[in-house]
Amino acid sequence: MTFSLYRRTTTAALAALGLGALLTAFAPLASAQSVADLKKKGEITIGMLVDFPPYGTTNAQNQPDGYDADVAKLLAKDLGVKVNLVPVTGPNRIPFLLTNKVDVLVASLAITPERAKQVQFSQPYAAATIVLYGKTGSTIKSAADLKGVRVGVARASTQDVAVTKAAPEGTEIRRFDDDASAMQALISGQVDAIGCSVTVAAQIAKRVPANTFENKFNLLQQAMGIAMRPGQEELHKSMDEFVARNTANGELNKLYRKWLETDLPKLQ
Repeated sequence: MTFSLYRRTTTAALAALGLGALLTAFAPLASAQSVADLKKKGEITIGMLVDFPPYGTTNAQNQPDGYDADVAKLLAKDLGVKVNLVPVTGPNRIPFLLTNKVDVLVASLAITPERAKQVQFSQPYAAATIVLYGKTGSTIKSAADLKGVRVGVARASTQDVAVTKAAPEGTEIRRFDDDASAMQALISGQVDAIGCSVTVAAQIAKRVPANTFENKFNLLQQAMGIAMRPGQEELHKSMDEFVARNTANGELNKLYRKWLETDLPKLQ
């Protein structure tokens, strides 16, 4: 059996078994792809989540939509090619990339040291930000000020973990079934502040008089990058330039405000 045939056979067997993580062993064998290759093809295939609103969702026509979809379309326009959006899931997005099913990922993939061993990341183009959200003018400025404060969170959520980790002894953490319940608890005065995403904070701001509540401080911010296969240095440079240029000219901020109703966080 030739090595090429062995590789194809083994990769297919691993995929059939659902062992997506083991496919990373074949990552160095993926062919390098340049911007010129993409332009010659006339299309860039981009993997994105469709179950992580407002970053990735579907529209009334069941087509991929959301912040990531708009960033992907902007990237294709920047390259002068058509865009082919391919829905992926959290578990299969990296295997899809490493087995050449997509050219890049714009899939809300948080930049972590572990993932950086599998893929190359561009500069951050987005972030998921969890904040402590409370009454405007209150004395809460940092986690140290939460002692004696009633803080609501959605039970077992990322914000629950973040608040529990940051809060000093004496903080009264009240856990609710979901974000909607925590939101209502804040509006009705059952709690003094809540841990929530900036998206939830924006929803609350719509329901109450202006300047009732404000972001007190960030609890957690996970930067997200465009992901590429390892060894694609020219493409990596192009993705970094795309992010830098569209951050500087305000295009990414415009899209972020459209979907998350807040400004793009400073990500550098």
